[in-house]
Amino acid sequence: MTADNVTTVGHAPVANYRRRHFLARGGLPMQVLGRIGSGILVLWAAVTLSFISVQLAPGDIVSLLIGEQIRTPEVEAAIRAEWGLDQSLLEQYLAYLGRLLQGDFGRSYILQTDISGLVASQMLPTLKLTMASLAVAIIFAIASAVLTAGKRIPRSIAGGLELTLISTPTFWLGILLLYVFSFTLKIFPVSGDRNLSALVLPALSLGLSLGAVLGQVLREGLERALEEPFALTVRSWGVSDLALRLRHGLRHAALPAVTLAGWLVGNLLSGAVITEAVFGRPGLGRITVDAVLAHDMPVVLAVAILSALIYVAMSTLVDILYLLLDPRLRNEGGRAKA
Repeated sequence: MTADNVTTVGHAPVANYRRRHFLARGGLPMQVLGRIGSGILVLWAAVTLSFISVQLAPGDIVSLLIGEQIRTPEVEAAIRAEWGLDQSLLEQYLAYLGRLLQGDFGRSYILQTDISGLVASQMLPTLKLTMASLAVAIIFAIASAVLTAGKRIPRSIAGGLELTLISTPTFWLGILLLYVFSFTLKIFPVSGDRNLSALVLPALSLGLSLGAVLGQVLREGLERALEEPFALTVRSWGVSDLALRLRHGLRHAALPAVTLAGWLVGNLLSGAVITEAVFGRPGLGRITVDAVLAHDMPVVLAVAILSALIYVAMSTLVDILYLLLDPRLRNEGGRAKA
């Protein structure tokens, strides 16, 4: 074997290592792009299904648009031309996709107004309710998991409470909270969105049941983390049990709970529609209910697509966050490409 061969063979492991390391570094961006691409495909599927649902919905759109006018062939033809209903379904679908890419959801059949402005005006109250409910869910889950993990009696009590909350419909819990804290104790307002106090009961109604689900997952992860060798090491440093759970255990227990975040936000958005109706709050829930009752399908379609967009965005963000939190997934991606 020549010196050149020896040199080549000797450098082969180094070259292979550098190649694998380079691919592993490129693995995370590629996986992130893959998650984003999957999210775009899911969103496109949601838009397509929503469009098909509108087309299959019972009732005649032209009759709805004509209203109390005298229906004549000329009036019907004018309305079809104005709203693009004289085009084929494929042309309507492509035109709708083009408008969506520009942020245009069309016009309301009933209100005869731009849907984008209508939705934007009601977005803030719904986002306030969603974020407040998410905060309630996270606080409840962390408190339940930290205070009861590994403790037999407290764990049983918390499990029973969580099961009750999960089994209770959101609207029924909202009515119960209204009866106790608004009508009986008169602590919180019955309806509206005048101040922060009007947000407390809706957030509790929407967030507690989801916090119960998250708390169960977080408790199981925390109990597994407290059995790991690092927990024994931390205890040997004289760290208190509560500090061990909060500072060290939760970081190891958070990964399974993070995977539920996208589902959690999706349920919060769907539950906000009912909760806003129960508590008489402004927001997307109210305009959705009004649109459904009036068969104003463009508004219903816009709210459905917007909810799908937020859900897909959060799910994609959670997938990316999971890749950042768990290096093993990135390493597996790098090895697969190598």
